[in-house]
Amino acid sequence: MKTILLVVGVFAGIAATHVSIQENEGAITYEVKVNMHRNLPAERQEMKSMMPEYNSSDYQLFFNSRESLYKPIEEEPEPDPEAGEGGMRIRIRRPKSEIYVHPGTTKRIALEEFMGKKYLIEDTLRMRPWKIGSESMEIHGYPCRKATLFDEQRKMNIVAWYSDQFRPFLGPENFNTLPGAVLLVDINDGERLIAAKTIELRPLGKNEMKIPHSKNR
Repeated sequence: MKTILLVVGVFAGIAATHVSIQENEGAITYEVKVNMHRNLPAERQEMKSMMPEYNSSDYQLFFNSRESLYKPIEEEPEPDPEAGEGGMRIRIRRPKSEIYVHPGTTKRIALEEFMGKKYLIEDTLRMRPWKIGSESMEIHGYPCRKATLFDEQRKMNIVAWYSDQFRPFLGPENFNTLPGAVLLVDINDGERLIAAKTIELRPLGKNEMKIPHSKNR
């Protein structure tokens, strides 16, 4: 019953927010930062010297009043100064993925890479049982509210900060079911962080909002 009431409350907040904000479009750049040392087992502690403590990558969320597309920013690999001449240093390559969301039709299309192959997954946008608190803070000049969630299946404590100065259902990865734009996500107290680096309100370029599709489609 509590979950049902929460979902209804979120939808009510979304409706109220949608009336109060202007339609806008633009791009949000996020840094995704993963602590590689956090979950190393005791017998693998020597690997800390062979890998960076944090693995970071940048993603962009393109959005307009109807849809959004979240995708990685392609970057050329840079030499690792800590590896030293002739030294070995482990680099973690994260699988590429794109997520397209159209809240009006609850459509969600994800392009996922696995074992060198790309797969297209079409699904519906699913509400999550967020608990919206009273705490607030400012991120890049935008007032944000705190929302929390415990993912029972993955055993993750999730803290998200979102701003209702944007339209609802905006955010990185699967964190896109709050009444605004999610600008910061903290998973398991720093184990994984997704933080907005820049926010641009501007017209989108011709090729910036493309629905993902596989090569053989």
